[in-house]
Amino acid sequence: MMKFLRTIKSKQIFTAVIIIFMVSCKSTKVVSGGTVDEKLSSKSVIKAHYQNEAGFKTLSGRVKISYSDGESTQNVSVSIRMEKDKAIWMSAPLGIVKAYITPDRVSFYNKLQNEYFDGDFSYLSELLGTDVDFSILQNLLTGQAIVDLRQEKYDIDISDDSYRLTPKQQGTLYKTLFKVEPKNYKMALQQLSQPTEKRLLEITYQNYQILDKEILPNEIMVRAISKDQVNNIDLEFKNLELNGAVNFPYSIPKGFNEIEL
Repeated sequence: MMKFLRTIKSKQIFTAVIIIFMVSCKSTKVVSGGTVDEKLSSKSVIKAHYQNEAGFKTLSGRVKISYSDGESTQNVSVSIRMEKDKAIWMSAPLGIVKAYITPDRVSFYNKLQNEYFDGDFSYLSELLGTDVDFSILQNLLTGQAIVDLRQEKYDIDISDDSYRLTPKQQGTLYKTLFKVEPKNYKMALQQLSQPTEKRLLEITYQNYQILDKEILPNEIMVRAISKDQVNNIDLEFKNLELNGAVNFPYSIPKGFNEIEL
């Protein structure tokens, strides 16, 4: 684990922040199955997707993270807490690395490197070629679309037993692709790419689970490509509790060096 934490340096902030965004989900009843209906329109699928949006207030638990950058593979287990629409908090064992994200702030520190970052979402927005904010991150975590599908018109077809949605008019700076699983109309895959810059963010949801009548991700695979760099992050969610009391102890230690991005 110590070796894993030492990899979180300035040149790998993008990967570190992606890790920070992941919430944990208890391994309970795994949701699978479901049959696609070829008669459904894209509008009907999108409507069902938003009808099944999770309605919890808080989450807490742990997530096992497997990270690979093509040269090395590391594993670590972290604690995660989340208050919907307000905060996401992460802590590695002994608080060696902590992160705290709110709608206005992205902040984390690393005691092994005596350094910290405290700023807004502009760095992530620049990397992805589109605006990134707290709601996009929250949707990513809970199996919701990272953009509002109700704001555009989509073509629909069937792919890998899922509904495949592509915008009728793709953006000039980036392109999007969504796959929606047929049982609960949650995301099966989300893809955001910027071909001219050779950037790709792909989030695959391996399966879902039922917990207190909520449908939440059970396993997530994240692939981030930036030119010649490929980072893969696999997440296995465990020991989730919903709607309990949570707090977010966080304070940047004195004397740490600020990371310049």
